[in-house]
This record gives sequence, C-alpha cells and structure tokens, in this order.
Amino acid sequence: MARSHIAAALAVACLGILITFHLISQFGLPNVGFFHFHDIHPEATASPNQVPLGPTVSRPGKTEGDGSLYLLGTGKADITGPVVEINLMGYADLNQVGTGLRQRLYSRAFIVGDIAKQEERTLYLVLDTQSGDTAVRYGILEGLKELGPEYQVYGKSNVAVTGTHSHSGPGAWLNYLLPQITSKGFDEQSYRAIVDGALNSIKRAHESLAPGYLTVATTKIHDANINRSLYAYLANPKEERAKFPQDVDKTMTMLRFQKAKDGKDMGILTWFPVHGTSMLGNNTLITGDNKGVAAMLFEKDMESLDDGIGNFVAGFSQANVGDTSPNVLGAYCEDGSGEKCNFQDSTCGNGNKMCHGRGPMFRKKDQGASSCLEIGRRQYAGAKALYLSMTTNNIPIKGSVRSFHTYRDFSNMTVQHPNGSSVSTCPAALGYSFAAGTTDGPGAFDFKQNDTGSPNANPVWSVVRNFLREPSEGQKACHAPKPILLDVGEIERPYLWTPNIVDIQVLRIGQLLVVVSPGEATTMAGRRWRDSISTTASAISLTSEADDENPPIVVLGGPANSYTHYIATEEEYNIQRYEGASTLYGPHTLNAYINVTSSLLPYLQTNPQSKHPPPGPDPPIHTNISFNFNSKVRFDRTPFFKKFGQVLTDVKAAYPRGDTASATFVGANPRNNLRLEGTFAAVEHLSQGSWKRVRDDSDWDVIYRWKRTSTILGTSEVELSWEVGEDDGVEGGLYRFRYFGDRKPFGGGEIEAFEGVSGVFRIE
Repeated sequence: MARSHIAAALAVACLGILITFHLISQFGLPNVGFFHFHDIHPEATASPNQVPLGPTVSRPGKTEGDGSLYLLGTGKADITGPVVEINLMGYADLNQVGTGLRQRLYSRAFIVGDIAKQEERTLYLVLDTQSGDTAVRYGILEGLKELGPEYQVYGKSNVAVTGTHSHSGPGAWLNYLLPQITSKGFDEQSYRAIVDGALNSIKRAHESLAPGYLTVATTKIHDANINRSLYAYLANPKEERAKFPQDVDKTMTMLRFQKAKDGKDMGILTWFPVHGTSMLGNNTLITGDNKGVAAMLFEKDMESLDDGIGNFVAGFSQANVGDTSPNVLGAYCEDGSGEKCNFQDSTCGNGNKMCHGRGPMFRKKDQGASSCLEIGRRQYAGAKALYLSMTTNNIPIKGSVRSFHTYRDFSNMTVQHPNGSSVSTCPAALGYSFAAGTTDGPGAFDFKQNDTGSPNANPVWSVVRNFLREPSEGQKACHAPKPILLDVGEIERPYLWTPNIVDIQVLRIGQLLVVVSPGEATTMAGRRWRDSISTTASAISLTSEADDENPPIVVLGGPANSYTHYIATEEEYNIQRYEGASTLYGPHTLNAYINVTSSLLPYLQTNPQSKHPPPGPDPPIHTNISFNFNSKVRFDRTPFFKKFGQVLTDVKAAYPRGDTASATFVGANPRNNLRLEGTFAAVEHLSQGSWKRVRDDSDWDVIYRWKRTSTILGTSEVELSWEVGEDDGVEGGLYRFRYFGDRKPFGGGEIEAFEGVSGVFRIE
C-alpha cells in the first residue's frame, strides 16, 4: 500500500485530532497507498507460492479412496459499503473520495470440517477489502456468537479474515488511528457493511455444508505481476536468489471443493501474489480491483458449465504480496522524458512524484480500469485452465483439520536469529521511506525510497516528527538503520495508531498448511516463512497420516485478521525502500513471525498434548471510541419542477458495439441505502415482449456515478453507463436503463425508495 499520512499523523499528537484534519487539508498528503499454464510439477529448486507438490495423481472420477472425506461449505455475500463521500482505502489520498460504483464487493467464505470431529473446522474468508482488520474480525466473531449454538464451532482459533488488498474500496472501517486519518475517522455504515456481509457469507457457507473432497494443484501465471522493489530484493543473498527462477512468485495454488454425493463442484480457493493497485490513485469508483475481476469472471463462467453447481464461489486470495505489482510494464517517468525511473530510489530527477508503474493497458486514460480488467483476466485464465485440468491432474487432500490462533506482543519480543544469536523486535515505527510511497502510488514532499541513516529529506520533518513523539535513543537503535519518521507504536493519544499486538494463526487441512499473515510479506520473506513451516512440519511428522509421498503443502494468505503493514527480510529492511521502511517491528520482524508460527505447529497435530496455545493479550477495540468526521446525509431534494428518478439526459437512439450508452437521472444519495444484495443500476433487454435484466452494478461494464449538484439544496444527479463490448456476446436489440434510488426527506422521516427508467435504445 501506499502511505500518505505524514502531515496528519504529526498533527494529531501535537494539537489533537481536530487540528490534525485541518493540517491535512492544508498540507496534503503523499498520494500513495497507505498500507498498499499449467505446471503441476514446480521446480525442485524453487518455492513459488508453496513448497513443491510432488507427484500428481490421475483421477478420472471421484472415489472415497482418493482423499479424506470432509465437511465442505462455500458462501458469498455483498459487503459493498458507502460508494460516495467516503475516502477510498489504500492510497491514503484525501482527494480520492468515492463518486460511484463499477463493481460490487463481496465476502467469500470457505469452510472445511473434519467428518469425524465436527468441532474441528476452518473458516477462511476472502474479503474484497484492503486487508483484514482487528475490529472487523472482532465484529465477525461477536456476530457468530449471536447466530446460535450451531455456529459456536467457529471462533478465534479457526476463523481467518483475509483481504484481497484492493485499493479501491470504501475506507473508514479500520480499528487503529493511522489508517483512519485520511478516511476522516471511523464510519459505522462502512464497518457494518463488511461485518454483516461477512456473516451473511458464513451463514450461506454453513447452510451449504455437505460431505466432499478437496484436491490441490498449481499453475504458473507469468504475466500478471512483477517485483516493484527489485533493488531491495537483490540485497538478499545471491545463493538464495539462485534457487528461484523469478524475482516474484509466479505460481497460483488452487484448492478445489467437490461434493461427494454427485461430484459437483462448490468452489475454488486460490493463492497468488499481486497488489490490488491496478486501479490508480485518481480512480474514485468502487471496485474489487484485479482479484475482484478474476473472481467475477470465474463465477460467471461457472454459471454455464455443466459440472458446476449453483452458487459456485471463487476465492482469489493474496499471498506474499509485499513487493509485487500488477503494473507489469515497469515504472517510468511521466515527465515527458519516457525514461525509466531511477533503479535505486524510484525517482525522476530529484523527486518521486512523476514515477509511476504502467499496467498492460496504461495508454488508456481510464484510471486504470482497462489494466485492471486485463490483470484480472490473466489470473482468471490461468485459474480456469488449471481448474479444467484438475479432472485428471491433482493431489487429494488427506488428514486432520486443525488450527491455532494466538496474540503476541511484538513491541519487545526476544527471538532467535538464524545465526543463533538472540535478537528482539521493537515497538512499531515507520521510516522516512514510508512517506515516499511506491511506484504503484508515489508519495509527495521530498521523501525518497532507499533512505537509511540520516534521511535525505528536509530537516523540518524531524522537527515536525518530534511534535508527535520523539523516538528514544533505544527505539532508534532498535529500528536501525531505519530513520524513524512516525513512532506510531508508542503513541496512545487519542488512541493507538497501529497494532503492537499481532495475530498469529495457521490453519491445517490435511497436508495443506495455510499461514495467515497479518502483514504484507515480500516475495523472499514469504519464501523463507513457508520453507520454515514446511521444514518444521516435516520434522515433527505433522502430516504423516497423509500419503508419505506428499510433503506438507504450505501457502501464505493475507493481509489478514489485522493490518501490520509490511514484512521484509532483514536484508531488504537494511535497504530501506518503502517495504523495509513499512516493516513495523524492526529488522527482525520476519524472524519473529517465523519463530512463533513454527514453534506452535505441534498444536496442529491430530492429537496434540494441548488443544490451543495460550491466547495472549487481547488487542484493543476502538469502534466505540473512534472519531468520525464524515458528515451524515441530511436530506435529498429535487430541482424545481423535477421528480426523483426523472431522466435529465436520455440515451441516444442507438449505440454501436464498442460504444458507451448512458443516461442521467435526478438522484439521491446512495448512502441512504447501500442496497446490499441488490443494485443501484440495471440494464434491461426487451425479449419476447417483456423486459428482462441482463446487467446490474455487479458487472464490470455497468457504471454508477453520483454527483452532488447543490449541498445547500440537497440535490444530486446519477449517471448510469454501459460499456458495450464488441465481442462480449451481447445480443442486438432494444435495451433500457433502470435506476434504483432512495431519498431522505427534508425534515426527517422514513427513507423512501424510487425508480427511474431511461428511454429505449438499440444495440446494433
């Protein structure tokens, strides 16, 4: 993610939250993300997104002998929060405020249960959000308690809440102060949309539970990600890098859910690392970014396949995403020179503001939408080819279902270094290069990446930093060579800025081990983490009940459960590019994660001596004390002599394929009703004498835009548009738009729904 909370952060500690927001508006912030085919035989020397899977299994038909029988469930539900007037979460740019919707956001739930031990289950959520979050996970767990006795099998130990890392969803739902600043605090509506939608997806998954089988396979996707911080990656040992053919992981791992009764598929869950930054920082439409696109394409495709079943759910989860980018053409200077950005610090001339990564369709000036669609399509295409191959090429999952979760205080933890010495973590802090952002979203002011020791920035920032909190000499030494800009882990006013209490969680499904990471592990950090888990699991014969020819299969999913920024290797940390500067707990952060998770693996044994590790210290929940400076909807009114839903600018009579049809209506604020599980916009087709819906706002090509025309009068307009594809199978004929709105009456009263219908147009 990109980072842009510098002026705001400094002001909060100095003069309080009100002045903080004032200073943000005065000074602005870095325009950066705040937090930011088929190869069943991976190379023996490489560890793409998991350890090598070993020999494949040919399975023309499902039989009980192929793998363990599990209790399986999948579910999907809408979590689209307020699409207007709320800052988008990811780039932390105050100017990036929602103006509409291109694609709805979803929670996708995947349940795996042990047939013999009904209480042993895992619940893996994939949310179309920037990350998991402490408060969101708490809300989900509390909601599960209220659903009744049958849902008490889901709890802290086995519920993993991951985000796809989209940078184009509504914000203002996070637990800690730092990510709240550009979102003007914490918005209950935004938060509840995620929590309630996630619970709805869990209910649907639970209600769909049925005996079934799991299989796993892998494929390579070579054209969907690159390493955006290669200079730091190259600091890792040469002999270590030589083990891997690429500088980012190119392997997608797929877990297939199949019912035992009829062999029908319930869903797939994949892991592949690529940042959700295809949509650019100037985009103001809500989307699920490239992973949301991939999931949408796969699910829509499955609707027409004979071997699929209704409500098929496709989860595209993140992996070791930290230094990856979907802007696969590389980073260039957008200053007219056409030159590549400086390799070491991603600058153009003396600054980084003009250095931008280019997606595959960067020449289209559409805020990254075309590149987003293409990167999503590439993931979908790889996943679909892999899925179709799994009829005969896969590895059956066998063995127990287990999980553990605990909290650990990372502010001062002693761990063992790989060289055998004892080292410690530090209270959370962010370095100067955090403010420089990345090539996906460059920062502002005079910050640069690769900034160690005495930072190459205006000394006024040291003065301003100290208004917030001057780091102690011990803190400076602990984080060295990171020059500390924001000592966020030691600031508790008005409440904690970032977490020091960290989620530690691993799920076991047979020989599949899922490391649930609260931070964005870089490529090499993820490889080391997975390798340690695999080595330890093998050493304690963790999966020995499965086929001995199949070693543990280890994947990493996140950012999940909370948001702890980045996890870089020690070598990358020493370079202090963005990822290293955003590694919160000092140079030994990765070692701490590896030490703790590896040491707890015995809890995943089929019959452990103790069922759960000590729970650890609970993190604070700030939902009831967080500030919120987002104004509420006061009322909606129409212009004189108009009515709600009335057409202001109608469609043309006809549109050729490749054109965009549109109509504008008298509108009302969509925050009055999020229309979860519904739609703001529909395209209807006249077929056999009746109008049938063929598109809605869950489709990528249907766009809903809202514009306030008068704050005083409370008037607004809504534009519905449809990007008619040249080869998307749309029938020729007559069409129209239908707009669904809800108005808040002047002076109070119940919110009232209304509709508007455009004129008829022809697709030629």
